[in-house]
Amino acid sequence: MSILGQRVLRTEDPKFLTSGASYVADLDLPGALSVAYVRSPVAHALVRSVDLDAARRAPGVVAVFAGADVDAGPMPAEAPGAPAAMRRPLLARERVRFVGEPVAAVVATSRAAAVDAAEAVVVDYEPLPAVVEPEAALAGEDLLFPEAGTNLVVEMDFGRTDAFFDGCEVVVRQRIVNQRVAPCPLEVRAAAARVQADGRVTYWVSTQAPHSARDTVAACLGLDKAEVHVVTPDVGGGFGAKIGSYPEEVFVAWLARRLGRPVRWVETRSESMLGLGHGRAQVQEVEVGGRRDGTILAYRLDVVQDAGAYPSVGALLPFFTRMMATGVYRIERAEFRSRTVVTNTTPVVAYRGAGRPEATAAIERAVDLFAAELGLDPAEVRRRNLVPPDAFPYTTPTGTVYDSGDYRRDLDLALERAGYAALRAEQAARRAEGATRQLGIGLSTYVEVTNGLPGGEWGSVEVLPSGRATVLAGTSPHGQGHATAFAMLAADATGLAIEDIDVRTGDTDLVPRGGGTMGSRSLQTGGIAVRQAAETLVEQARRLAAELLEAAPDDVVHDASTGSFSVAGSPTTARSWAELAAAAAERADWGRLQAEADFTPPGPTFPFGAHVVVVEVDTETGQVQLRRVVAVDDAGALLNPLLAEGQVHGGIAQGVAQALLEEVRYDAEGNPLTANLADYPFVSATELPSFELSHTETPTPRNPLGVKGIGESGTIGATPAVQNAVVDALAHLGVRHLDMPARPERIWEAVRASSGTTSR
Repeated sequence: MSILGQRVLRTEDPKFLTSGASYVADLDLPGALSVAYVRSPVAHALVRSVDLDAARRAPGVVAVFAGADVDAGPMPAEAPGAPAAMRRPLLARERVRFVGEPVAAVVATSRAAAVDAAEAVVVDYEPLPAVVEPEAALAGEDLLFPEAGTNLVVEMDFGRTDAFFDGCEVVVRQRIVNQRVAPCPLEVRAAAARVQADGRVTYWVSTQAPHSARDTVAACLGLDKAEVHVVTPDVGGGFGAKIGSYPEEVFVAWLARRLGRPVRWVETRSESMLGLGHGRAQVQEVEVGGRRDGTILAYRLDVVQDAGAYPSVGALLPFFTRMMATGVYRIERAEFRSRTVVTNTTPVVAYRGAGRPEATAAIERAVDLFAAELGLDPAEVRRRNLVPPDAFPYTTPTGTVYDSGDYRRDLDLALERAGYAALRAEQAARRAEGATRQLGIGLSTYVEVTNGLPGGEWGSVEVLPSGRATVLAGTSPHGQGHATAFAMLAADATGLAIEDIDVRTGDTDLVPRGGGTMGSRSLQTGGIAVRQAAETLVEQARRLAAELLEAAPDDVVHDASTGSFSVAGSPTTARSWAELAAAAAERADWGRLQAEADFTPPGPTFPFGAHVVVVEVDTETGQVQLRRVVAVDDAGALLNPLLAEGQVHGGIAQGVAQALLEEVRYDAEGNPLTANLADYPFVSATELPSFELSHTETPTPRNPLGVKGIGESGTIGATPAVQNAVVDALAHLGVRHLDMPARPERIWEAVRASSGTTSR
């Protein structure tokens, strides 16, 4: 029986639960120096002078550098079309653009000495007006980059037509804020570097994309890629924020070359809140029009995307928002406009879902608003507008081609498992009695794109004379379970036991190429490459076995249950993988038993699902209690349901947190108000019920295994379902919309405003 589709326990967990992982901070680097960065305390200012003398005289200090001392280039452009003037330097020079931007670096023999000496650096700042709100940045009255002449990074305009809402009996409009959030991985940013005897730089970094990190270091330092060797130890979470590189990380490699000694930097949590890229940060204007029977005819979405102080991956988020703008619905007409601007805030990067949760949040709120305007049940409005299963492959009005789906099935299953009719009855009873604690039922029917950017992955499988196998893969894990998944794929093809397969990733000398782990792409790219390499290896082994058994290759049978090779009808003459690998090692014409493969899928895949969330809202205090989360998700064929459920669990938790708790906030001068985990709350097990999870399987035709991604589905489906549930609990009181997060004070204010009562 095939191991694929089975609930296989994660093979990487015993290490994490016993001896522990090995992170950049744990590396044994004798003689390594430590770096502390001097960061700007103001959001926008001219840098008039940087006095380093006192810091250089401090105990333990080896060197101190300001921006003028650095001969490395700026960070490579990550946002195509962005003005060249907006590229980010490794250390700020004439101007700082957000609180926390590095201005100087102190290198010392210990971390404590570096931190102490950094306090002695004196910077003369001339404050400038801060631009904090993205809509204010559009006005262009105060420019972050005067040489660019604009705060606008990039603009997209799609589908604009006259008389867009002609034929619509009802049009609903709403401004929606998809707030800025902080990824908060448990392992903060960290990097280390050492120059080897041959002049190559070995660079350790906590990243989701080792090969991209190598290329960035090479580009900034003016090196050939072959001169940089990147090693990624265990990575304690990324959520998209560690896809790209950061100046503080790259500068470590520059320091190692400049000083000729190993150098390491590990940020603090407060530094992470200031400097690690944030997510989301969209202001949306939605308009939805249709008939009074609930049919949606037209949908318009206008987005202002906050890129933060320097355009990074976040500037491109509207590209994915446009791709997924109309969600699971068959809508005749769609318009989309986006404008990305720079502000005096931390740069925005990818965060779990990266543009797709923003699209789903907009359309799912729009559908609820439309249903409320018509007085129709939101579940029924969804049913009437879903793309039918016989329409696939389906091309949306924005030109996105969905591969496969059955949206009605997942919605109906979620409603059934939630007991939707009974919930509505309970809600009606509470409303009739005027209960203080009101029930809210929120729906979300979503579709998302995974592996949304072009590109493939590389994989390799080698069997050693010991009988063990080594799998190499270009995608690099940070919690997804790659070691288990890739070993399952190789084991199923070869017949080797999972425990005899070692999976290695995150080393650019071992793995020649790789795109990295993001966008829920790993299984459908790297996993397929590993699978194809394993299948090629089986054919190689069959040919070698044929030579050893003096038989024709077509007569050699591979027993996938034992991994052995024998002549058909003569199982007693079988050769094991260990015997074949030993034979290959002894022969000059073989040398090793190894195969590799590159796989590039013909296009992205589109997982989907439906979530039902039940909340209780105390109308007197605004407190929200999450009672139930019922989720039905479809990620194509499931390789390992246990891994899939783990991803959904984490995604739902983060979606709930954005809907109810998380928000990065600044004051009018750009000072962060949420710079630590006391001021920035995220969800814990205390606030979460046991999730009620189900899955369906609709294979995709776009890869041989029929798999889609599932790493971000929970976040995409849960966030609007929770938001809709909170609004639903208050709808009978006249509350039409609440922006996230649904904090108690925001709910309390909305209830008072809707009842005509003002707060004091």
